[in-house]
Amino acid sequence: MTLETAWLALLGLLLAGYFVLGGYDYGVQMLHPFLGGRGDRDGRSSALDAIAPFFLGNEVWLVAFAGVLFGAFPHLEGTLLPGLYPLIVAILVGLVLGNAAVQLRRRARGARGRRWWDALIAFGGVVPAVCWGLVMGLLLRGVPRRTDGSFHIGFSDVFSPFTLACGVTTALLFAAHGAAFVAVRSAPGLASRARQLGAALLRAAAAAGSLALLLSLFGAGASMTNRGTSAIIAALFAAALAAAWWCFARGHDIAAFASTCCATALPVLLVGAGHYPYLLITTAGEGLTIGHAVTDGITLKILSAFGVLVVPTILAYQAWSWWAFRGRTGRRHPSYF
Repeated sequence: MTLETAWLALLGLLLAGYFVLGGYDYGVQMLHPFLGGRGDRDGRSSALDAIAPFFLGNEVWLVAFAGVLFGAFPHLEGTLLPGLYPLIVAILVGLVLGNAAVQLRRRARGARGRRWWDALIAFGGVVPAVCWGLVMGLLLRGVPRRTDGSFHIGFSDVFSPFTLACGVTTALLFAAHGAAFVAVRSAPGLASRARQLGAALLRAAAAAGSLALLLSLFGAGASMTNRGTSAIIAALFAAALAAAWWCFARGHDIAAFASTCCATALPVLLVGAGHYPYLLITTAGEGLTIGHAVTDGITLKILSAFGVLVVPTILAYQAWSWWAFRGRTGRRHPSYF
């Protein structure tokens, strides 16, 4: 494996890690209005308590991904981000508003104030989840290239049927992933409601994903460079959805969560392995290769010295936090939000 390929694998690992860890944050936020029981403490607040110890820590993966993108693949960053600027801004707005609403909700003095914060919490989950799905759809489908070599992403590209289907699929998948996390972390009553929601959301995600697949088969969807590899990853994605649904139906919460973790990570692998050696393709099937996107070899070696220290630190911190806050809420851990 060359140094360039190793850094590409690290870039994909960080984004996949953020989809897995940040994905259940988005999912719990989206499901927040639907998880209330007889009392607020038994439902909505308890669902937020499930993600509370990990809430802001999961953003480290996104920061690390951005750092690797800027440092190791500056030509990809300079080509891709300007076209994705509206979607990136929408993701950041959703993150800021959602994070603030989660932490400020309990400071509301009345029911009306809590309803406003509840709406912002759901907004902060839906908008980033949909936008990340749109980004995945654009990368899978390909974007037009101008005569000067730059890539252009227009309104019709973002709102094409395939891209919208990817956005809906990702949002539903993240919501089901959040339901699986709540089922693992919460008391039996709330866990049961989360299982029912999760199973329904997985069926909807499978339907939206099937639409994206049909569009691809008829030439209006993904334009994959490595079709054999892409077909295998798509089959694994379908198997992960089916396994998660089966586990939800039988009350196997940990297995359901493990399955949704795989399902949320596989789209990143589909983009990376399905297009390799291209990192960004055009609608004509050509594009920006890894050789053109990566920085020079000396810079990569310097960055590798930092990566050897930083990446294990992130992994160690994540493992420690999961161990320290293991178990269901309401038993060993207090209420956070």
